[in-house]
Amino acid sequence: MSLFSRRFLLMLPLVLAACGFTPVYAPGGTASALRGKVEVAAPESVDSYLLVQNLEERLGRPNPAVYKLSLVLATGAQGQAITASNETTRYSVVGKVDYELIEIAGDDVIATGSIDNFTGYSATGSTVETLAAERDAHERLMVILADQITTRLYSTTDLPQ
Repeated sequence: MSLFSRRFLLMLPLVLAACGFTPVYAPGGTASALRGKVEVAAPESVDSYLLVQNLEERLGRPNPAVYKLSLVLATGAQGQAITASNETTRYSVVGKVDYELIEIAGDDVIATGSIDNFTGYSATGSTVETLAAERDAHERLMVILADQITTRLYSTTDLPQ
């Protein structure tokens, strides 16, 4: 590592502090403003159950709830690899979530947004292997979507500290 790179890395915290940067997980950061204060809407399907489970792992269970997070989840599968004999050997599981964070006391909308992502799985094995791969793809997709929602919520600057 060159001397310039070391100096830059040593100066980086000072530069970030000077620009008003506050780490998300620091005391007074956005994560502490949301941790244990967000009630996630009840799940309606297996996928939404997995999404809510992952969101509660990241945001904590509310005690008491200050905000309500409503979710609209849509998932679907798309064939990606088709053989010459017209058999699909690979699928993508696509998911989209529209979310809205609402302050319970005043019904004020704090944050809204829409995210989407995908995962894939192979359908070349036995029926059991394909079903297990599909289930795993759905689980992975819900983890990815929960991470994206949490990141967006943590980047919200309109939260009271």
